[in-house]
Amino acid sequence: MTSYFQLDKNIVHLNHAAVAPWPIVTRDAVIAFAQENSTIGSQNYALWMETEQQLKQKLTQLINAQSTDEIAILKNTSEGLSLIAQGLDFNDGDNIVIPAEEFPSNKVVWQSLQSQGVETRLVSVDDIDDPEQALVDAMDKRTRLLSCSSVQFARGLRLDLERIGTACKTNDTLFCVDAIQSLGAIEFDAQACHADFVVADGHKWMCGPEGTALFYCRSEIQEQLQLRQFGWHMLENAFDFSHQLTDLRKPDLRIVNSAQRFESGSPNMMGIAALNASLGLLLDIGIGNIQSDVLENCEHLHDKLASITDINILSPTKNGRYTGIVTFQKNSTDNEALYQNLQDNNVICAYRGGGVRFSPHFYTTKDDMDKALDFVNAFTED
Repeated sequence: MTSYFQLDKNIVHLNHAAVAPWPIVTRDAVIAFAQENSTIGSQNYALWMETEQQLKQKLTQLINAQSTDEIAILKNTSEGLSLIAQGLDFNDGDNIVIPAEEFPSNKVVWQSLQSQGVETRLVSVDDIDDPEQALVDAMDKRTRLLSCSSVQFARGLRLDLERIGTACKTNDTLFCVDAIQSLGAIEFDAQACHADFVVADGHKWMCGPEGTALFYCRSEIQEQLQLRQFGWHMLENAFDFSHQLTDLRKPDLRIVNSAQRFESGSPNMMGIAALNASLGLLLDIGIGNIQSDVLENCEHLHDKLASITDINILSPTKNGRYTGIVTFQKNSTDNEALYQNLQDNNVICAYRGGGVRFSPHFYTTKDDMDKALDFVNAFTED
């Protein structure tokens, strides 16, 4: 499966939870787009629009949305979360429940609502037996929204989204999922988990570029989000540029009746071409097959790390609680120094959650993982 990628043979890339390398098909799609643009410009813009729709169809399939009308393509996860936070009509005394260990994007956006009298309830989910119950217990009748990552970024805890979503539905609480650490690596079903919103950048496990992101909004609640930004692309008949407002006192904006209403301006057509190529590859392989390989790689790291003296695995190792993220400490050393040593030896990884984070994808070989672990085993501070 390494034939799908063309990484330098001196590189061990274990950082898909941060920024993933592109597959060959994605590289070729970007080269083709650039070549076309530099020779004939936008002559084929109609075909670019078809690619945009193809990507929305792939995203619909990826998360099991009801239709492409529930899919918008935004710049990044933060933009999608901000659309929700600034679009919902919150009242003084409302509260929002989130895991305390969330990535800053899924924290600060809700905490910014404090000036409106909205409380953000931080619930620790690491190192407890039942994180879902802890989140559910934090809700009450004033909980307007629960937002969580499908997989926690630092140590890789995988949450039971169906259980959380069912509780939210029972409590009449909106459910938002930041799926950036799972889409492209494990199967996801927006219907089964009763998600109202799903947001995810394409540059991690989906192996696409930065600057192109999924935004899913369930069709029944799209009009609950007040629009805070406006542009031509969100209008019905968006390419009818001759449209004039007939009554300046009551502007007829003719907002489109789909998730395209959240796409205010010109699309990132190069990013769309790239992510379309990446997702095409992943869907052809099959997310179920990719999930099996990702979990197998994670288990390989668990086994090998357990055999190294003085290693403490910080990530969950219980079946169903992990995906592709394995974070660990070497107790006898400065782990930031260990991380830097790995980077210096071309092992691309991250320092997160108080330890070194490895995040191999489906195509990562066991030989490459073992090479990285040899550096971990051999490292001592001078």
